[in-house]
Amino acid sequence: MSVTPLVLPEGNFRAFLFDLDGTLADSMPLHFVVWTKAVNEAGGQFPEDLFYALGGVPPLRIVDLLNEKFGTSMSPEGVVARKEALYLDMLDQVQPTLSVLAHVHAGRGRLKLAVVSGSPRHSIERTLAALGITDAFETIVGAEDYTHGKPDPEPFLTAAARLNVAPADCLVFEDAEAGIASAIAAGMSWVRVPQQYVAIEATPVA
Repeated sequence: MSVTPLVLPEGNFRAFLFDLDGTLADSMPLHFVVWTKAVNEAGGQFPEDLFYALGGVPPLRIVDLLNEKFGTSMSPEGVVARKEALYLDMLDQVQPTLSVLAHVHAGRGRLKLAVVSGSPRHSIERTLAALGITDAFETIVGAEDYTHGKPDPEPFLTAAARLNVAPADCLVFEDAEAGIASAIAAGMSWVRVPQQYVAIEATPVA
């Protein structure tokens, strides 16, 4: 199987920071299935275009936004717990994004690597284990580790602080607009991981 490589921006980076879903893991279609089931069970709706538009937004906030948009009163904690349980039951279906995995392998032992995700830590750890790459990362930053999720810069700045690397020396791998906005706000370079390899977009820090 041929894989279209990601083209990285120029820079002497000391750390690679990876989003998880849609970036390290080709898991967004699976997340759409479980999100839809959990939301429908709670009496709500989650159109596919809105699901992808909210990529990178913390799960509890997603439910709040759905309630605001559709006038529902779903429990954020209840919907997210149900969604996570459904996802973990289907975890054996998750595959890595090979073009991103190549940079994990290339960076191991040479750069500091971190996962920065809006998912809870237990879900991140289970997904990494399913992909066989748990030991590749020096730190994991999950939903429990920050107050303000993407597009706020806090998640990526938290990872940089843990790695003791300046934000300008970090390269972020992201598929979602909220994540790219977070990286830009953090003063980091970034590379977009497209859902389909039609165009590759990357930019260094100005």
